[in-house]
Amino acid sequence: MLVGFVCSLCGKQYGPNEVEYVCPVHGDSGNLDVVLDCAAINRIASPETISASQDSSIWRYLPLLPVADPGFERTPLRSVGGTPLYAAPRLASRLGLRHLWLKDDGRNPTASFKDRASAVVVARALEIGTKTVVTASTGNAGAALACMAAAVGLPSVILAPANAPQAKVAQLLIYRARVILVEGTYDDAFDLALAASREFGWYCRNTGYNPFTAEGKKTAAFEICEQLTLARTSKSQLPTSNMWTAPDRVFVSVGDGNIISGLHKGFKDLLALGWIEYMPKLMGVQAEGSAAVYNAWAAGTETITPVHAATLADSISVGLPRDGVRALRAVRETGGAFLTVSDDEILKAMKSLASEAAVFAEPAAAAAYAGLVKSVLIWQVDPGEQIVVLLTGSGLKDIGAAMKAAGEATRIEPSLEAVKRLISQGV
Repeated sequence: MLVGFVCSLCGKQYGPNEVEYVCPVHGDSGNLDVVLDCAAINRIASPETISASQDSSIWRYLPLLPVADPGFERTPLRSVGGTPLYAAPRLASRLGLRHLWLKDDGRNPTASFKDRASAVVVARALEIGTKTVVTASTGNAGAALACMAAAVGLPSVILAPANAPQAKVAQLLIYRARVILVEGTYDDAFDLALAASREFGWYCRNTGYNPFTAEGKKTAAFEICEQLTLARTSKSQLPTSNMWTAPDRVFVSVGDGNIISGLHKGFKDLLALGWIEYMPKLMGVQAEGSAAVYNAWAAGTETITPVHAATLADSISVGLPRDGVRALRAVRETGGAFLTVSDDEILKAMKSLASEAAVFAEPAAAAAYAGLVKSVLIWQVDPGEQIVVLLTGSGLKDIGAAMKAAGEATRIEPSLEAVKRLISQGV
């Protein structure tokens, strides 16, 4: 259903074969939005037909995606998405909220939200006959691309900062990607991936730069609305209405800005199709040490000034967000807000999510929940709102941070007396 592309900055429209990555007028900053044929989609699909699908992955939404069916059944490429939307009553009660949901994308094949984008990008790579795919990544996007490429036998090259967490580097290597550790920042790796893709003719997945990344990420918006609808429907029957239920507010951690802009695109597509009644308010959460988009939002501008990124939440540690303008617009156009949270608040959020909702989230994911906590404290949310917190990656991605959040285990000699002493001390 791909009609073409439109520049997010100047509005110039392009046919489906006129451009590949960005608007030629604006260069690397001219992120493109994919344009779909809504009338054609509504002729072949509806919320009712999709909810009746036996496919539990993102490919159940194929009529709403700008790529053809990639094939490769029963591989990880076909297992992306369908992640759970958990109710969180204890966290809700603690915060004085009535309806709190956690979207746990750490349940994807590589334990990261980034699988959504990589699956769609690989499907596009197959369509255009590319021989090699490449991306810059702090770890998650690279692991996702390496996995999806391995599923279809496509060589991949991943450029990551040399200080990326070892668990993430291990994922890159085990999928047999060509891993290049860059002695520099994520932004250095990003620019180098662009240069390498031009030099060697590799298909570049870089976040935001490739318009199909947002198309993969928008599938989370589809799932949230469909799952909320199912949660309010009798278990013995499927919904019969051709409308889905949108949440009132969604909290999203922000680094490059592509996840929140992808969600925005997904909700906009559903609204244009007439499948939801209103747009949710999008709440962008950045780490205090990596807050370039927040700074622009607070200043009331669309000029993104680079920062020296420094946060333990490596997945959102970005000095120059490459999809910052669309992230700003996602928040402003929906009546949401940007917040920042400290690394200490992120660690506390990791612990709360695990102990009171049984979800083990990495720091970048937990930042979204830390943002909700802060938002409640400053009276930004109504207690009766339907609130979704998007958790983008598993805590197993960064064990070092998890140990900081959890603290040390108690060591004893192997005797019952030692256990009794601990119990008597209230440990």
